Amino acid sequence: MKLLYYAKHFLLSLTPKFIFLMRKKKIEGRYKHLSEYISSRVDYYVKLESECDIGNGKASIGEYKRNGFTSYYLDLKEFLYFFPKSFRFSYYFGDETHIEAIPTLFKARPVDGDNRNSILFKLDKRRHFRFVSDTLSFADKKDMAVFRGAVTQPHRIRFMMEMFGHPLVDAGQSNSSKDHPEWQKPFMSISDQLQYKFVICLEGNDVASNLKWAMSSNSVVVTPKMKYETWFMEGTLTAGVHYIEVKDDWSDFEEKIRYYLEHPKEAEQIVKNAHDYVAPFKDEKLEQLVCIKTLERYFELTGQRVENK
Repeated sequence: MKLLYYAKHFLLSLTPKFIFLMRKKKIEGRYKHLSEYISSRVDYYVKLESECDIGNGKASIGEYKRNGFTSYYLDLKEFLYFFPKSFRFSYYFGDETHIEAIPTLFKARPVDGDNRNSILFKLDKRRHFRFVSDTLSFADKKDMAVFRGAVTQPHRIRFMMEMFGHPLVDAGQSNSSKDHPEWQKPFMSISDQLQYKFVICLEGNDVASNLKWAMSSNSVVVTPKMKYETWFMEGTLTAGVHYIEVKDDWSDFEEKIRYYLEHPKEAEQIVKNAHDYVAPFKDEKLEQLVCIKTLERYFELTGQRVENK
């Protein structure tokens, strides 16, 4: 899969510009009936309300070079081909959520506060945008929640201190721990985690990397209130509709889990709602068009317009 990923991007680098413009026009025609939906997503990613000056930005498209963060670089490069090489932009790669002084492309941003200068783009998508085909029904899963992941941030340490060993949780730390060696557990595949009715999704440096595949499964996501958002628009998810929200100190976890174990139809409705939410993100061509339109809006609002678009 990795070889195919790099091969795809190599072929893109050899493709003439007019091919990209033809592709854009074709995709626009295909999704003309979804123009309002596409605009709503672009509005969410690009919250600028008026034209802004970014000066020289960080680079022009023609100057854009790889400097680490290969997956980020290629995920953005794939859609820069649709625009003139003279267009300038600012970007910031990695698990970073600060707000820049000028409009800048980011993978993630804070949900709350003035986040207008952080323009969300679909970056590091091979890691974050994984979905599953879950053949096990909610009813046939174990009556427990599961968590596997690195435990380094304070909120993840607090989770393990409160919930490790709880009878309704199979929690395990994937990295080594001198302070709590008992927290370490063997690797658990996604298919193994899907044996549980509830999947705990904990934010790390920004969003929870398992959120997308968990919401595409027949298990129910359990998480404290989300503080960060990405291209997946986590800030639009609703507690009790798309996932189960628990307090930051996990004090209401058992109450919430037992409620949904006793009311499985309500849990299954959350699963359905999550699937409905995920569905557009699984449409590759639609995602491509939203990416193009997001960059188009960004360039327009920074004073760079495409002629005869």
